[in-house]
Amino acid sequence: MERVSSLRRTLRLPQVVFFGLAYLAPMVVFAIYGTIVETSKGLAASSYLVAMIAMMFTALSYGEMVKAYPVSGSSYTYTRRSLNAHIGFMVGWAILLDYVFIPMAIWLIGASYLSAAFPHVPVWLWVLTFIVVTTTINLFGIELGANINLLMMMFQLLVIVLFLALSLVHLAHGGRSWFSLRPFYARSGSFSAVLAGASIACYSFLGFDAITTLTEETLEPKRTLPKAILLVAFVGGVIFVAASYVGQLVHPSLTFHQVDAAAFEIARAIGGTLFSAVFLAGIIVAQFASGLSAQASAARLLYAMGRDAVLPKRIFAYLHPRYRTPILNVLLIGAVAMMALWMSVETSTSFINFGAFSAFTLVNLSVIAHYIVRQCRRTLRDWLIHLLCPLCGAAFDFWLLLNLDKDALRLGAAWTVMGLIYLAVMTKGFQQAPPELSLDSPDGVSV
Repeated sequence: MERVSSLRRTLRLPQVVFFGLAYLAPMVVFAIYGTIVETSKGLAASSYLVAMIAMMFTALSYGEMVKAYPVSGSSYTYTRRSLNAHIGFMVGWAILLDYVFIPMAIWLIGASYLSAAFPHVPVWLWVLTFIVVTTTINLFGIELGANINLLMMMFQLLVIVLFLALSLVHLAHGGRSWFSLRPFYARSGSFSAVLAGASIACYSFLGFDAITTLTEETLEPKRTLPKAILLVAFVGGVIFVAASYVGQLVHPSLTFHQVDAAAFEIARAIGGTLFSAVFLAGIIVAQFASGLSAQASAARLLYAMGRDAVLPKRIFAYLHPRYRTPILNVLLIGAVAMMALWMSVETSTSFINFGAFSAFTLVNLSVIAHYIVRQCRRTLRDWLIHLLCPLCGAAFDFWLLLNLDKDALRLGAAWTVMGLIYLAVMTKGFQQAPPELSLDSPDGVSV
């Protein structure tokens, strides 16, 4: 069988942006809305605004690094080339928690919603349906998945627009104003509560970096990817802030019948049973679209690590000769997701956050190492874009990492120790560097 060694470039800016937004799953704001309202003491909009600003610093760093290294691998590649090969491996190992386990969490959440709506159908059947359908789509190539994501994103955005419109109509009928500072500021609130809410709200942004794994399947990646990364983080942030703002106006109280279903209470209040059904459909579509993107990104991260031979190359660097997709990796992610049949949402998501914030912190530091230390760029723009902004991003990401719950920190620490042991064996006690990438990037950047 013919051995294929490169991915196929087909994606343009709109497809990449919608892929990123699908991974972000804008309707996730409704899934955790009640929790953020309670944590922020009613200042959910402020929490999302702070989280958005903080994540924009990290998004800017990802955009700068994709210009320097326009190849698949995301944070793994950036830290490996800019900081150190051993650090790069550990970042890749940590981010595997995010990329490999997030499809499982996404499908498990979607299955839970469907099980609540159709209690006679067991959860495991919904989980298997998600896995089989998304895996099949991803086997046939990223372009098919991107086009399907485009349709699902349009439906998600339609549901969000309906939610915003019905909320404003509800306010108007009740004689209440559309404009208020209450979701952003209140005497009873505090900045510490806003920051506590922001630490949760940042989870909604996880995934904006996933589009960097599509670098070798994107046309003109040095121009397209930086724009796409910032657009995904910004558009997602605007949606989150707007949804939490109108939600707080419609339901100013800090109490709900069921915190996890707070957004459903609001949806029912503004649109009745019919809109509640549409709203549920929107959340399920969001979970499906996000799972599709998450599985595709995870498969490509494994491909990059396999191509570097830090994972078995014959398996993880294999591409289907016709579809140019890492089919073995796609199948592996689907198989790992089967663990959702025996795990809870809380357990699966606890893996994710540790890897994400570890990687975010080190990508910000990679910008400083590459542009300021290695290339010695010292213009005013460099001091701002390549030093000040990455420092702000790294500080906030590290603060988020330290404020994860104890279970997440324990699981993350255990996974880190496993990675260090594997790295020590592979490098003969850290005496050697992990295997180097043997291919040049398609853009002529030797990596």
